[in-house]
Amino acid sequence: GERFKCFIKKTAGGKKAYKRIEEDDLKFPLVYGEGKKARMMATIGVTRGLGDHDLKVCNSNIHIKPFLSCTPEVHIYDLTQYEHCPDDVLVLGTDGLWDVTSDQEVATAVTDVLMGYEPNDPCRYTMAAQELVMRSRGVLKDRGWRLANDKLGSGDDISVFVIPLGGPGNYS
Repeated sequence: GERFKCFIKKTAGGKKAYKRIEEDDLKFPLVYGEGKKARMMATIGVTRGLGDHDLKVCNSNIHIKPFLSCTPEVHIYDLTQYEHCPDDVLVLGTDGLWDVTSDQEVATAVTDVLMGYEPNDPCRYTMAAQELVMRSRGVLKDRGWRLANDKLGSGDDISVFVIPLGGPGNYS
């Protein structure tokens, strides 16, 4: 195939490196690899492209930016509009959680943990957060950290907060 005469600059550990963009780099999937080895167009780590509004292959009109976003998704939830019980929580987690755990898996895990404790027991929220961290990390096997479905566990930092929205007095 025809080679492109462009390079994308990569930075690793303060050192600059360049990769020749090949025709095969422009084929799907645009993002591939697992965990920290995931690359966009076989060139740049996905998170390194966030916030780079002009990211494109040098000396070309091939834009990489349409596949990335520096704009956060924001939802507003007015706490004063609803009554909450001790089982109503907000889960705040880093990408180490969300990269390997779906919204539904998080909801199921939190519900399962909360059901095992009395509604007035404040440690139930800490235990739910701990469960989410452990599920996302996985268990150490001969091929690395693995989840229950044998996919790679998170290799990223995992921070999780399970924040109660209602107090013990609101439980019905």
